[in-house]
Amino acid sequence: MSTSPTRPITRVLVANRGEIARRVFATCRELGISTAAVFSDPDADAPFVAEADVAIALGGATPAESYLRADAVLDAARRAGADAIHPGYGFLAENAAFARAVTDAGLVWIGPSPEAIAAMGSKTEARSRMEAAGVPVLPGVTLSGDEDDDALRAAADGVGYPLLVKASAGGGGRGMRLVESEGALLDGVAGARREAASAFGDDTVFLERYAPRSRHVEIQIMGDAHGTVVALHERDCSVQRRHQKVIEEAPSPVVDEGLRARMAAAAVAAGEAIGYVGAGTVEFLVTADASEFFFLEVNTRLQVEHPVTELVTGLDLVALQIAVAEGAPLPPEARDAPLRGWAMEARLYAEDAANGFLPVTGTLT
Repeated sequence: MSTSPTRPITRVLVANRGEIARRVFATCRELGISTAAVFSDPDADAPFVAEADVAIALGGATPAESYLRADAVLDAARRAGADAIHPGYGFLAENAAFARAVTDAGLVWIGPSPEAIAAMGSKTEARSRMEAAGVPVLPGVTLSGDEDDDALRAAADGVGYPLLVKASAGGGGRGMRLVESEGALLDGVAGARREAASAFGDDTVFLERYAPRSRHVEIQIMGDAHGTVVALHERDCSVQRRHQKVIEEAPSPVVDEGLRARMAAAAVAAGEAIGYVGAGTVEFLVTADASEFFFLEVNTRLQVEHPVTELVTGLDLVALQIAVAEGAPLPPEARDAPLRGWAMEARLYAEDAANGFLPVTGTLT
């Protein structure tokens, strides 16, 4: 258990852009903390840049030339006089090496430890850690990559059909294949490996039992540096398109008080197993009859959908992130968070109806 002293933060640099940068700036203003933005060349006139107290140009037009350059972000923090970095979501938010570089530079990292990020960055390691902590997981097996066809079939028989082939380093449905019978197994594994190698530079895959008609329900957790992890109720994100969330709502329409308590306990156990500090999300599959739930993954960052939780609990999750990063214990209102009313968030898509409804860019008129 840590007894980290309180370290007041005076200026936060947000290593991100757009909506999440503005969201963090809004809480910082309320807390009397000054802010710093970083921006690429195309974002020079964006609203988030104008809203920061200090703005530092990263140069470059693409994310790889700007927001993904850890060295440039750290140099910007030095130039801006920031003493803390909030990563937002996306870009470097779940990059353990960046989190370590921030703390090595003497700055406060407003997020979980690099060790927690690394542990949950591998779905296979996450599965094994959660199973050891008593968190329910679906039957599954990690493939070494050396199996012959017979060994693959034997592994799949042990898991049971239908099953999913999933990339260990994956996300967003990339490197994932649904295999409904033995006849589709070999092609499914080969295809998932190819896609995983292309998308993530890692072709490690695992087999996991597929739960048809299940719901996707996630638990918001928050931990402090004094060993406390709490669950801030659930969000239901079962309405998805191409494995991307479309509707997020809280509370879930299928979760009753008993199931909520069981899932909260499992999420807290997950957080405690990795010494979690800050905001995170433990994602679960809930069976079609809402009788069982199984671990999916931990997102080691603030989620896009966090305002849904804020609306039903009355908590400012960014303010809590900053407080625990400063070394403060979680306040009583977070330890026993209320659940009032109902909230939802929707993602708006521009899609090409004539081309399989694939996402497109264009001009709104």
